[in-house]
Amino acid sequence: MVKRSRIIAFVLIVLLLGGAIGGTTQNILKHINLGLDLQGGFEVLYQVQPAKKGQKIDKTVLASTAEALDKRINVLGVSEPSIQIEGNNRIRVQLAGVKDQNQARQILSTQANLTFRDVNDKLMMDGSDLKQGGAKQTFDQDGKPSVTLTLKSAAKFAKVTKEISSKPYPNNLLVIWLDFQEGKDSFKKEAGKKHPKYLSAPTVNQVFNQNTVSIVGNFTTKEAQTLASLLNAGSLPVKLKEIYSTSVGAKFGQQALHDTIFAGIIGIAIIYLFMLVYYRFPGFIAIVTLSVYIYLVLLVFHWMNAVLTLPGIAALILGVGMAVDANIITYERIKEEIKLGKSIKAAFQAGEKHAFTAILDSNLNTIIAAAVLFYFGTSSVKGFATMLILSVFMSFLTAVYGSRFLLGLWVKSGFLKNKPGWFGVHKFRIHKMEENVDTLSLPTRFDRFDFVKMRKMFFAFSGILLAIGLAVLVIFRLNLAIDFSSGTRIEVMAKSPLTTEQVKRSFDKLHIQTDDITLEGKNNEMAAARLKGVLSKNEIADLKTALKNEYGTEPNVSTVSPTIGRELAKNAIKAVLIASIGMILYLTFRFELFMALAAVIAMLHDAFFMVAVFSITRLEVDLNFIAAVLTIVGYSIHDTIVTFDRIRENMRLKKRLKTFQDIVDVVNISIRQTLTRSLNTVLMVLITVVSLLIFGSPAIRNFSFALLIGLLVGVYSSVFIASGLWVVFKGRELKKKGVIKTVKTKRKISDQPQV
Repeated sequence: MVKRSRIIAFVLIVLLLGGAIGGTTQNILKHINLGLDLQGGFEVLYQVQPAKKGQKIDKTVLASTAEALDKRINVLGVSEPSIQIEGNNRIRVQLAGVKDQNQARQILSTQANLTFRDVNDKLMMDGSDLKQGGAKQTFDQDGKPSVTLTLKSAAKFAKVTKEISSKPYPNNLLVIWLDFQEGKDSFKKEAGKKHPKYLSAPTVNQVFNQNTVSIVGNFTTKEAQTLASLLNAGSLPVKLKEIYSTSVGAKFGQQALHDTIFAGIIGIAIIYLFMLVYYRFPGFIAIVTLSVYIYLVLLVFHWMNAVLTLPGIAALILGVGMAVDANIITYERIKEEIKLGKSIKAAFQAGEKHAFTAILDSNLNTIIAAAVLFYFGTSSVKGFATMLILSVFMSFLTAVYGSRFLLGLWVKSGFLKNKPGWFGVHKFRIHKMEENVDTLSLPTRFDRFDFVKMRKMFFAFSGILLAIGLAVLVIFRLNLAIDFSSGTRIEVMAKSPLTTEQVKRSFDKLHIQTDDITLEGKNNEMAAARLKGVLSKNEIADLKTALKNEYGTEPNVSTVSPTIGRELAKNAIKAVLIASIGMILYLTFRFELFMALAAVIAMLHDAFFMVAVFSITRLEVDLNFIAAVLTIVGYSIHDTIVTFDRIRENMRLKKRLKTFQDIVDVVNISIRQTLTRSLNTVLMVLITVVSLLIFGSPAIRNFSFALLIGLLVGVYSSVFIASGLWVVFKGRELKKKGVIKTVKTKRKISDQPQV
């Protein structure tokens, strides 16, 4: 009897979810904070240095500096700036959406120490004599922009003007400087010249017993407003040295956002179509839960008030491919149980139970890699890691519990009884219960392949490739991006196709020597150049202005100091090592040491293969590449765990491994049973990655290519390397214990039990 109430409940739940998603998604997307790589902006990492001898840089000084920077940012009108203290002497500032990046850079680091001096550089008054908030943009009698200052003491100003006015010209000039550094500049030396820190030098012929001073220095209205705001913000208590900076033009950000979302829509649409065609009704359930998964990730990201970056969107899209993995594992197990002759209800319950441990273990390992990535990564990489962790967590909830609940409503309703076709299982493949067929003897489409027998061939094949890769790496080394090698990277976008010669001429006009210029984009409308040296903030300002005037778009400029380059390289190596150790410990606890060692060796095999490919292709290795390596590290283990979980399950069915052939049989059967799942899963993730590679932003193209290589080599190593290594390790262990006497066999595949 069909229980229609459960079907009605399913329909109502789906309609409710659809209504909630459709009614609130637009509002969520509108209020998600976009990173500077998606809306344009500016990021700088300062090293805090003492402003005077004997000054100690402690937590109090760092906090007061961060507060002073926050006041300056208020001048720019930037909403939700990010100011973070890092380590013992660094402050990172992120300003997403800032319109005038040159002004932002100037305002952040300019000391704005106002001083009144005589012509001999003798300090008469300084910024401490200003009343709090006493600077104001005004206009003089001729209507020119000026800055009016309100002083704390009229008497002190009277004393200063009395001393100055008593001297003959030109010694009766009161020189007003901004950010003056004693001993380096002199008014007499600079008289008649425009100096960037020199404001004005009015003649003082009388005593002024007043607390207001008007500064006129050929300002524009905007310059006068900025100066007044800086003076009100106060001086910085320390010196700030730029050791890392990056800026993204607004058009670059908009284009990156559009391209990546478009790539995601295409990739996800293909996944939905595949799941519906291949898995039939459970595939439809997967589409519902995947849609809920995407919605929940965006909703929680919004609640966290987190910043969505370009790698973060890539992580979300990649997460869809990984989220469907849990559905595929579960549905393949349900199909196996149906083929054994079980009822739909019994197959559903058994499939859910057997799939759970593999899903749990693989997801936890991915979280280990993402957590390490978050700890060692910089801002954009942290955004990727945050989204990856959130994606894994949400996929577990929706794919495991959500799918189980929704599919369970139909199974328990009785509507699917005697309808294996709804699960993609043909009736002629179903065995009768009296045939006593178990999962060990259940035939698969891969029964003619002896994967273990070919292990030595695959070991040799991988060994040769790795040796070639090592030789290439030693000879050519990696093409390190400025993230690791230090220097400056400049990206230019134009409305029409660019040529290398054209861009080179633009840099030559600015007297900038580039190491290389590469053209990017679908029609070569983008160009990237790299410099060994680190440009100063003034050089960057001039560069941005000149290229914007020439090409109509503000260029992206990133700088990395040698100190930060070495630090990032060191952290990247640490991240891979710590992730590997964490996974070994977890797999040893959950499985056994030999499985852990085999899985991690296969994982390192994948990571090194990716490095070798990038060395051969001469593609840039940047922080996003490290994010890709750690993602593949987690995914490779993810794939291997599913195979090892099935080996562990089949070992329990086998009761005891008496001969080496028993080990071979268990591993071969386990690989055959999980290979469809492995191929389907990697296909789903590949669809998203290829979509990102073809349609996504050029900014993450190398990242997408690294993922593509890693995914292909990852499924290869899980099937042919990790399993083969475990066979070798397990065989030697049992031989030492005296359980088996030989590790060689002449048994053929045809001798294995067939159904």
